[in-house]
Amino acid sequence: MRPVLFSIFGLDVQSYGVSKALAALVAAYLLARAFERLGFKRDSAYSLVMWATIWGFVGAKIYYLLEQPMFSLHHLGGMGFTWYGGLIGGVIAAVVIVRRHQLPLGAVAGAAAVPLTVAYGIGRLGCLASGDGTYGRPTTLPWGMTFPQGVVATDVPVHPTPLYEALAAIVIAAALWAIGKHWNPPAVFGAYLALSGLSRFLVEYLRINDVALLGLTQPQLWALGSLIVGGVLIARTRPLTSPRPDAVALLEAESAGTRSAS
Repeated sequence: MRPVLFSIFGLDVQSYGVSKALAALVAAYLLARAFERLGFKRDSAYSLVMWATIWGFVGAKIYYLLEQPMFSLHHLGGMGFTWYGGLIGGVIAAVVIVRRHQLPLGAVAGAAAVPLTVAYGIGRLGCLASGDGTYGRPTTLPWGMTFPQGVVATDVPVHPTPLYEALAAIVIAAALWAIGKHWNPPAVFGAYLALSGLSRFLVEYLRINDVALLGLTQPQLWALGSLIVGGVLIARTRPLTSPRPDAVALLEAESAGTRSAS
């Protein structure tokens, strides 16, 4: 593992940071292509990813700090981030951008499902490369990995859970791509929430986290909530029975839904 990829003028370029930057760039590219297919502006996709990434990191850091029993200035630096805090911050920022650009929220959510999944997988590979301590319990399985030079070092073979999650992200992204042609956008986003929640719920059994409630860890509780919300979205949204609508049709449909709900 290589926490530091290389140095420039004494400044270390870390694999963790590079993976997060690459994840944002790939997400922006994929979302821009999805926006083009829907008839939206590419610039809206770039703006959404940029602000969601910035506020996602802010939310992830704040959540991480709130998790610490004893706060110190050391916690402000380094790689201390919590995924679900990032999800909250990113979603809030994304909703603001969607409203500002007058885009249909459901359509954007569906278009973002695959980019989100791919970005998450890339980010997890960065966690693996840096050995940031998100790996799992000790194991005797032949694919167990050691992280002697990791940020959180260990010479004991452990479950490479970031790799498991990256592989799961590939499978989930492929599934979302396949159903995206037949399901309405909110249902596609619901499938993202359900599948990613299920993946994290299961992998938590291999990780080392304290039990929070009902024998479940805090990430498992979040994952369970994600799975339930995703299931509700899928259940309440019918599959597409006609070709995917363009941007104008999506805007009109969402406006009509808003009027009827009020």
